[in-house]
Amino acid sequence: MNWIRKKLDEVKAPFQPGEKYEKFAPAINALDTFLFVPNHTTKKGAHVRDAVDLKRTMITVVLALIPALIFGMWNTGYQHFTQLGESPGFFEAFMHGAWKIVPMIIVSYGVGLALEFAFAIMRGHEVNEGYLVTGLLIPMIMPVDIPLWMVALSVIFAVLIGKEAFGGTGMNILNPALTARAFAFFAYPTYMSGNKVWVSEASTMDGITGETILGTLAANKDVAYQTADMFTGVIPGSISETSTLCILAGALLLVLTKVGSWRIILSGFVGAAVMGLIFNALGNSVFTGNGLMNFPWYNHLVVGGLAFGIVFMATDPVSAAQTMRGKIIYGFLIGLFGIMIRVFNPAYPEGIMLAILLMNVFAPTIDYYVVQANINKRKKRLKPQTVKTA
Repeated sequence: MNWIRKKLDEVKAPFQPGEKYEKFAPAINALDTFLFVPNHTTKKGAHVRDAVDLKRTMITVVLALIPALIFGMWNTGYQHFTQLGESPGFFEAFMHGAWKIVPMIIVSYGVGLALEFAFAIMRGHEVNEGYLVTGLLIPMIMPVDIPLWMVALSVIFAVLIGKEAFGGTGMNILNPALTARAFAFFAYPTYMSGNKVWVSEASTMDGITGETILGTLAANKDVAYQTADMFTGVIPGSISETSTLCILAGALLLVLTKVGSWRIILSGFVGAAVMGLIFNALGNSVFTGNGLMNFPWYNHLVVGGLAFGIVFMATDPVSAAQTMRGKIIYGFLIGLFGIMIRVFNPAYPEGIMLAILLMNVFAPTIDYYVVQANINKRKKRLKPQTVKTA
């Protein structure tokens, strides 16, 4: 490590204050802070001093995403070969998925980090580590065959409009990764929905259908998969959203390290379960309902992007509610609205994206009323004491 430290110091020399490339110092400092812990601490202001910094927080989230990513690579290849009537080995299926997904990750990080570096140099501040997570999340929630230039445009929109327009890392109102997906969904709908985008090369081969479970239910067809298939994730879908098992493994790491809020995760699943139970009751009594309304509530929790959205998107500490009670309300409403949109709008059965973006907007309002309710409660406690003293 000392050898790397010395070499890096030599490279940094022309970027020091007063030197020729001083203006580009944020770019080389980003590499320094990525490789080594910064040797300075906060000196003034009311800051929480802790061993956990933004870099470690982001790396923890990236590690939590790895199980879903690895499984997504294997499942991409598995779905491709099995729908062609072949029986692939693990390595063959994994390599097919990696061949498709790795270029998407490279494009996402290449384009996104280039913009981050450009804004850091232009504004004269250090490069933040926030894009480490966003850059991995964006390809993980896309269909596997989406063209790379669409991934690049989605990244540009997310960084410019979803993040930098509000001031950069820590200032965004909406989750940047979901902003990228929303852009791709509305700008290129034929590449983001339908039954030919969820399995690798389905659009170019007649033998592959690739319809998702939610798409099948929206068309009022019977689902051939069992609950165990939906939970383990051996089904068509976005790259890393299919395996609830791997997503929960990542959720466990986030909760144990206190990087992700268990209140948001738990209340999100509870909200989805409550809404699923309500629809199941209505479908069995008052209304005939569609396939999504009569889909068992527990199956709603393990299909589509619900689990991935709640664990990795709703818990975004910047765009989520900040108060303890507010997090419970925020997560509960995301689960509730996610299933509601899924059932009421069969043309868009994947409702979790819109539910999270909607609650991102209302998160400050939720916090305001939670704080205001606490203030009013304390005021009521003071009134009897004032009367008694008088």
